[in-house]
Amino acid sequence: MEAEVRIERYADQGRCVAHIDGRVVFVRFALPGEHVRIALDEPHDRDDRFWTGEVVEVIEPSDDRVPPAWPLAGPLAMGGGVGGADLVHVSLSGQLKWKAVTVSEQLSRLGHIDVVVPIERAEGDETLGGFHWRTRIEMIADEDGRPSMRRRGTHVRVPLDTMPLATTTLLDVAGEHHVWDGGFEPGSQIRIAVPEPRGDVTIRDNHAILVDGELTAGSRVLNEQVMVAGTTFTYEVDANGFWQVHREAPVALANHVIDLARRELDGRDDAVIWDLYSGSGLFTLPLATLVTEHTRMFSVEGGRDAVKSQQRNLRRMDLADVDARCGDVARTLAHVPAHLAKPDLIVLDPPRAGARAKVCRQMAESGARSIIYIACDPTSLARDTGTLRGLGYELADVRAYDIYPMTHHVETVALFRRGEDVA
Repeated sequence: MEAEVRIERYADQGRCVAHIDGRVVFVRFALPGEHVRIALDEPHDRDDRFWTGEVVEVIEPSDDRVPPAWPLAGPLAMGGGVGGADLVHVSLSGQLKWKAVTVSEQLSRLGHIDVVVPIERAEGDETLGGFHWRTRIEMIADEDGRPSMRRRGTHVRVPLDTMPLATTTLLDVAGEHHVWDGGFEPGSQIRIAVPEPRGDVTIRDNHAILVDGELTAGSRVLNEQVMVAGTTFTYEVDANGFWQVHREAPVALANHVIDLARRELDGRDDAVIWDLYSGSGLFTLPLATLVTEHTRMFSVEGGRDAVKSQQRNLRRMDLADVDARCGDVARTLAHVPAHLAKPDLIVLDPPRAGARAKVCRQMAESGARSIIYIACDPTSLARDTGTLRGLGYELADVRAYDIYPMTHHVETVALFRRGEDVA
């Protein structure tokens, strides 16, 4: 079924809102103010609260609309549908507007706080047109053994001969190893991870190609180099593990977090800091060495490989005052050693689902004055903001980073302080 609609506003998941006979329709590849023809997803004849659909024709375009620079990721009706770049139809300035509005609206709706959220684009992204930022990509081999992505709503595998979102460094590695020529077992999962070269870390052996989790080229342990506040940190990370995927994200986020942490601890020569959902230690290492002269830390991460990487990174820097634990964050916080149980500052970088109410309560019960929350999902951040405000914290600072160009995703860093301490 097709229909003409007027697009009203931004929604979540890269969609916009329209109405058909009073029923809400979430529309992909649309922009507010546009008059478009859409195809409704099947089934669309049920008595659901809302329908979903996709643009098939733009009758009156928004000023923010541009032709998709990567057509395969555009609308199905225009030969696209592979996913991975759901804002490919939006200008770079329009993408910033979309994300700033989304974060602010979610904080208002769920966090019950009205705030204008500034958003920053990563260095180099405008010059690169919003492409070539991913240091990790994943694909699946099609029936002919070629790298592919699934076309939305079908079982069709679309073969790829490049990946515009990948960094040029990653594409060089893929070309050198003839990835695009195929030869993979049909259905196998292909992962390529290539850290951005920095300092004395180059791509020679510092890359990985994994097929179904098994290394086929490069190294299983990769080195990521990040300069934070003038100090260079080198991290060992598992090639199949989590690391901030944008080539500039670790630098931008770590520097901002350290700036906030220093400001919150205000020259103290000692402090207790918790680093929750700590991964391979992106924030742990600079927090342990740059914020105060004598920092004691308690870090918690659920991924075993990430914790092993973090522990290796800590040992290399001889950081004995970090108690790095592997486990569920909520369960682990129920058994914090007494000398670390009263943090001055908490830093957390939870998964997309957010920290949730139990962890928010545990943070509040610790008595921490300040909480720095790094969020990859505005809805989860907004929900947890509402919880933290109910527990006596107020939002003191918030900034968003567009480290996922061409997608609806956005990273947000929020600072919370106990109510009586908010300036």
